[in-house]
Amino acid sequence: MTQDFDPLAPEDFDSPYADYERLRRECPVAHSQAWGGFWAYMKHADVVNAASDSELYITSKQNVVPKVAFTGRRPPLHLDPPEHTPYRRALSPLLSPARVARFEPLIREICAELLAGMAARGGGDICEDFSARMPIRVFNAWMNLPPAQSEALAEVGRRYNIAVQSNDEAATRETSLRLYDMARALVTERKHNPLDPTTDAASALLAARANGSPLPEEMIVGTIRQVLVVGIIAPTVVIGSIAVHLSRDRALQDHLRANPALSEAATDEFLRLYTPYRGFARTARTDVTCQGRHIPAGEPIALVYASANRDESVFEDAATFRLDRPNMKDSVAFGRGPHMCLGSALARLEMRVALEELLRHTPRGFELAGTVVPTRFPEIGALRVPLRFC
Repeated sequence: MTQDFDPLAPEDFDSPYADYERLRRECPVAHSQAWGGFWAYMKHADVVNAASDSELYITSKQNVVPKVAFTGRRPPLHLDPPEHTPYRRALSPLLSPARVARFEPLIREICAELLAGMAARGGGDICEDFSARMPIRVFNAWMNLPPAQSEALAEVGRRYNIAVQSNDEAATRETSLRLYDMARALVTERKHNPLDPTTDAASALLAARANGSPLPEEMIVGTIRQVLVVGIIAPTVVIGSIAVHLSRDRALQDHLRANPALSEAATDEFLRLYTPYRGFARTARTDVTCQGRHIPAGEPIALVYASANRDESVFEDAATFRLDRPNMKDSVAFGRGPHMCLGSALARLEMRVALEELLRHTPRGFELAGTVVPTRFPEIGALRVPLRFC
């Protein structure tokens, strides 16, 4: 089988986007021999079609490239419809725009505290010092964790985040098992002392039913573990990438600082440009032909959202930041179909507030103060971004 691209080749912050532009043009359905071999859909239409067609393209065999799950199945992402539906139904009300809006004051308070510390030091690593910490503290509040559990989860979650993005397999396994232990302890606590299921995720999952029966307890544990991981890694990467972009474009940085009403539109455009995932996977139940290439049933297919969101056939001048895009609804930053991100409203809120507070705490601007370290598959973006606050 051909090797159309090598995801294990050395990268810098910008190089994956250039490679994906080449693949969209020359090889829109690409094959790599890495991790036992997989296919990659690069074009927007192909990614949307596969993400939307859960009858043909399933997630239950492999949900990410490379295949990293080694501790059991984690709904909803590891299940296909209709098996995944009770888990999403239980969590959806707690992640609605109206519900998560209540967290804005807390998110702003957390952002302000962390950024004030960075400002006092004259800068720091925006990922290590800010974006790897903020979403974990928000998640703690959303999960109604007491202070002791919150502190432990914040530390383990931060270590897991860095281990995954640094491709440290031993540390990833160790911290993943710790996160499972914490999720299991939380479920046990909620079984004995349930909270209002309209305001508490673990209680909502314990109260949920599928075909008249309670959801399996271990699957509830896996759900909490899954929500935690997705909710802490993506914001870390996106905020780091936003900081890189604004450091390179001081005119835009100054414009957004002077016009905070633009932060919502800017957030959506940043999410399009710096979509944090490139390896969410599907597996075709039957042989498929896409863009003239034959893909046998059962072989993993990565839906490269980060490439789809820079598809020039959909987004004019796709590699450029623009606040006035008329078709922002076509962005696949949060996926499509039955596995579209449940936490999109919370993620958008975190990103918007983080952008506003970063600009507010740097009235004289900020700039890069060292080398940007990029993430690797399955994420794409910045892992370490040293900044100097001017």
